[in-house]
Amino acid sequence: MSSTSFRSGYVALIGRPNAGKSTLLNRLVGEKIAAVSNKPQTTRHRIKGIVNREGGQIVFIDTPGVHKPGHLLNRRMMSAVHDAIMTVDLIVLMRDSSVSTGNGDRFVFDLVKQAEKPSMLVLNKIDKLHDKAALLPLIENYSTEFEFAEIVPISALKGDAIDNLLDQIVKHLPPGEPIFADDEMTDQSTRAIAAEMVREKILATTGEEIPYVTAVVTEVFDESEPGLTRIFCAIYVERSSQKKIIIGKQGSRIKDIGTKARVDIEKLLGKKVFLKLFVKVVEDWRNRERDLDDIGIHQ
Repeated sequence: MSSTSFRSGYVALIGRPNAGKSTLLNRLVGEKIAAVSNKPQTTRHRIKGIVNREGGQIVFIDTPGVHKPGHLLNRRMMSAVHDAIMTVDLIVLMRDSSVSTGNGDRFVFDLVKQAEKPSMLVLNKIDKLHDKAALLPLIENYSTEFEFAEIVPISALKGDAIDNLLDQIVKHLPPGEPIFADDEMTDQSTRAIAAEMVREKILATTGEEIPYVTAVVTEVFDESEPGLTRIFCAIYVERSSQKKIIIGKQGSRIKDIGTKARVDIEKLLGKKVFLKLFVKVVEDWRNRERDLDDIGIHQ
């Protein structure tokens, strides 16, 4: 297909925490490549997901939820958001349509407007609306302040209107050859995805401050044995008391985390996985350049 009829480009998924960006990315790619939870700041760095359509290739960039930066970790996360906005061909502003508008929504909207780039508004979680007419004032409020290329209501969780969303995105990409090969789905290594799957289970099984003070690094990823991958992951925490919470009574919680993560990793790799988890106390890792580099959250 000639470059004049084929379209390709980079698309940033921008939104507040819990807008559903990672849920959408996983659905579009067809594999779990991004951690998903109901905890804010689940996504910590940019993740590319590649979707091929007839007549086009979309390279999605899932970004951290827009939030007020505190630690160096958060500042790097927000830096990833700003970099994505400035370097993509199209911005997709994702908004949870089931909640009322707050200051955070206004801040994200202003970021998109200031970028002065082709942008689409995606109203997610329409499956939570009892009356779809509730979308009309939301659409009117956004469209009076900014001329979006398209406004598309969807449900990333249920898959509603996903094909229409992809068709509309391709339509607004520049003409060009595919950027990635047909069989590529992400720029993330399998060892990085494995760490994210472990962190996702930590988010799901812990509360309070624990999700925000933990990070996961894959230290061993051994595929030398046929039919088996051995993975050793280190879980970072900042204090000994947090380590005890992650491990749980007689090791019950860390065992549960490992069992659930192994299921997801085996599904991704298509073979047996031996997963070993251990906890490291790394004081104030969220403010340390080297530790953030090791985790893969770069400047």
